[in-house]
Amino acid sequence: MRLKEKLDKELMALVMKKHRPALEELYDRHIKLIYGFIFKFTNGNAEKTKEIVQLVFLKLWTTKSSYNSEKGHFVSWLLTVTRNVCVDYVRKDSVHIRNNKHMDMSHPIDIEDPNNDIENGLLYSEIAQAKSKLSKPQKRLIDLLYWKGYSLTEIATIENEPIGTIKSRLHQSLKLLKKYLEVGGL
Repeated sequence: MRLKEKLDKELMALVMKKHRPALEELYDRHIKLIYGFIFKFTNGNAEKTKEIVQLVFLKLWTTKSSYNSEKGHFVSWLLTVTRNVCVDYVRKDSVHIRNNKHMDMSHPIDIEDPNNDIENGLLYSEIAQAKSKLSKPQKRLIDLLYWKGYSLTEIATIENEPIGTIKSRLHQSLKLLKKYLEVGGL
């Protein structure tokens, strides 16, 4: 069976055995979703986005814990891994900034290519368009979980709903978001 025909869980099992082409296939399948998620998380910072994308796939390659299909869908698990890598990155970055308050201005400052801003704007626009197709509760859930950093348990308390309802809504929201991004050509 070719890799393109394998399920995500089968590919992840191969990744755990250090099968590099399986990781490359997962990358090809999910890069647009992961990139879009991280791009939004970093408020459109393309350089940080690229760096975090690398960290996410490095984490998949080096992690000891693997995906368990009985605990949920692969995309949900992958987005959780991505969110955790993003949060870790932001924490490390803020510690680095605090420890290096005095910048050395003798080094030249990199100026981003303006074409990247146009590309990033289009990407952000497609993500926003896909997200706009979600219901208000779905948008709110994604904002609370991924952008505000609340746990599912905290969201269940905030929304005054059972945790199972929140998990189900998250699953449906991510499934729809992925569908809209794929249909939109992102």
